[in-house]
Amino acid sequence: MIFSKKICLFIFCFSVISFANAQDLTEPIKSPRKAAILSSTLPGLGQIYNKKYWKVPIIYAGLLTSAYYINDNNIQYKRYKNAYLKRLDNNPDNDDFVGEYSSGDLLILKDFYRRNREISILCFVGTYIINVLDASVDAHLFDYDISEDISLQITPTSTADFNGLSLTLNL
Repeated sequence: MIFSKKICLFIFCFSVISFANAQDLTEPIKSPRKAAILSSTLPGLGQIYNKKYWKVPIIYAGLLTSAYYINDNNIQYKRYKNAYLKRLDNNPDNDDFVGEYSSGDLLILKDFYRRNREISILCFVGTYIINVLDASVDAHLFDYDISEDISLQITPTSTADFNGLSLTLNL
C-alpha cells in the first residue's frame, strides 16, 4: 500500500515537472545580454541566436564594404602623401606626378583620401555597433506578443453629472 502511494506521488510529481518544462520549451526566452555578447564576439551571431537569419548578409555587406573603402582610401592616401614628400626633395626623377598635379593639388588629394579613410572607419565601427544593438533589441522583443484585439471604441455616454464621449482602448 505504501509502495503504491509512493508510485502515485512520483507519477504526480513527474507529470507536474514535465508540464512545467514543456511550458518553458514552447516559448524560449532570449537573453539580450547573451545576444549582445554573441554579436560583439562574431558579427551576426546574435542575429542567428535570435533567429533573424536574413540580417546576417546585410551586416557582413556593411562591414566588408567599409573595410574595402578603408583599404582603398588608405592606399590612395599613402600614394599622394609619398608623392608630396618626394616633391619636397626637388628631385624630378622621383616625382611621379610631375606636370600633372601641383604641390597644392597633392596636399588636397592627400587630405581628401585621409578624410575618406576616417569616414570609412567610422562607418565600419558604426555598422559593428548597430549589429550589437540590433541583436540586443531583437532579444528584448523576441517574446513580445501583440494581441489580435487592438481596437479603439468611441461611444456616447450620459450620466447624471457628465454628458460626452467615452474612449475605450483595448490592447
